[in-house]
Amino acid sequence: MRLNGLAIIAVLLAVTQAPVVARAGVYANGNQPSSSFPTSTASPNNAASTTPSSTAGPDVESGIREYQPPHITVANPPPVTPEWSWHERIAWAATILLAILGYAGILLGYSLLKKIERQTVYAEAAAEAAMGTARAALMNAEAVIHAERPWILITAEPSRSKENSFSVMATNRGRTPARIIAVVDRTRIILDEKRLPSAPEYRHEETGAPFVPIILLPGESTAIKPFSREDVKGLCDSEERYKRIETWEEKVYLYGKVMYRDLIAPAESPAHETNWCCWYIHGRQNSGMVIAGPQEYNSHT
Repeated sequence: MRLNGLAIIAVLLAVTQAPVVARAGVYANGNQPSSSFPTSTASPNNAASTTPSSTAGPDVESGIREYQPPHITVANPPPVTPEWSWHERIAWAATILLAILGYAGILLGYSLLKKIERQTVYAEAAAEAAMGTARAALMNAEAVIHAERPWILITAEPSRSKENSFSVMATNRGRTPARIIAVVDRTRIILDEKRLPSAPEYRHEETGAPFVPIILLPGESTAIKPFSREDVKGLCDSEERYKRIETWEEKVYLYGKVMYRDLIAPAESPAHETNWCCWYIHGRQNSGMVIAGPQEYNSHT
């Protein structure tokens, strides 16, 4: 009977302490902070169970001492957020509005930069096209000028008034008038045309008196160098050399150049040149003259 009474007392103690442990666990989790201790209501059973505890034996007293009361934790109340004032709300709204306007401005600026870039590309393409058109127009104008410019060509023709006499003739084969501003020539006796200098050489004293400009219309000609058998004798310093020329052991070469300008071209434009070279074929009875010499002696600019 005594053991049964102790068992009943232990069960009652566990039942009475269960609400306290549960509430302590809830408070520890911070769901409902409270500083008050839990209370339990007295019942006849509890009163009856406490009575015999005073007379319980040493085992019961040791069990009661080992039981520890529950630990109660008091949680701090959560922080209270202060309410915004009207000044703070207006400042926050203004900041958001400025951020939106700034973003819109960045987008607008980026769009303008892209448009400027496209316009720059279009302008460069248009400038290149205009430059190409200008080049084509310039080339066309130069082609027209070259097609319409005068061209002085040289021929060797026999004289109509004197036998075995010839004249070096300058003829304008172009479409516009030419103004001949200078004529230079030289005569040399050499073995053959291979002995001519690589480039035409002229002596200053052979230029003679100042040249009177000559204007040649398209198709017109003028004599720039007459030559005959008497001139050959004047070149020879001995009779033996004259005989070598008659037997073609030595040859007589005449070469020179004609400088002229285009009348329709600007005054500062460079002058044109026509280089020429002729071989005077001296025979014992008859003579002749033909165009000869290397390419450097028969060129045009």
